[in-house]
Amino acid sequence: MAQKKAGGSSKNGRDSISKRLGIKTFHNNFVKKSSLIIKQNGTKYLVGNNAYYSKNHSIHSNINGIVFFKRKKKKTYIIVKNVY
Repeated sequence: MAQKKAGGSSKNGRDSISKRLGIKTFHNNFVKKSSLIIKQNGTKYLVGNNAYYSKNHSIHSNINGIVFFKRKKKKTYIIVKNVY
């Protein structure tokens, strides 16, 4: 039996906490004003009508409405359309 712990195993066992990134409200779903649609690092998704970036590039709704994802020239735009 080994008298000491193996050198590699004592240095393992660390992991960072997840950032919980991704789409929070999907296509054709209702959102309220200023609610979170996508949490992202950088600008993978771009804002369209009635949406805005927050400080960390997350996308929020500017009005009460329905979320739409529109692809144009290999880019995805987030659009919020008014319900009324």
